[in-house]
Amino acid sequence: MAKASSDRNTIDLFGTVRGRPRTHPLPRKDQLKANKRAQREKEKSLGMKRVELVVDEDTVKKLDMLCEMSGIKRADWLTMQVALAFNKAKVSNKDS
Repeated sequence: MAKASSDRNTIDLFGTVRGRPRTHPLPRKDQLKANKRAQREKEKSLGMKRVELVVDEDTVKKLDMLCEMSGIKRADWLTMQVALAFNKAKVSNKDS
């Protein structure tokens, strides 16, 4: 039986299963790993360093509320607070 390429009613007898075309050769899990690795390398080249904190849930809720009020991300808020504390410590050392 011959298959016409314009026939949309006949099951595709010779090809692969129809569906969304593959846009990336890697499976999703591997794509995520590669993207995360690229993100870490980009951050490293920008002079950024990853820090992991373990704090209680109440502190995280307070931090989230503070960030929401300020309209900034956690990392930005923490960076700003560290800079403020550092400047305060510098000023009090000069006064001594």
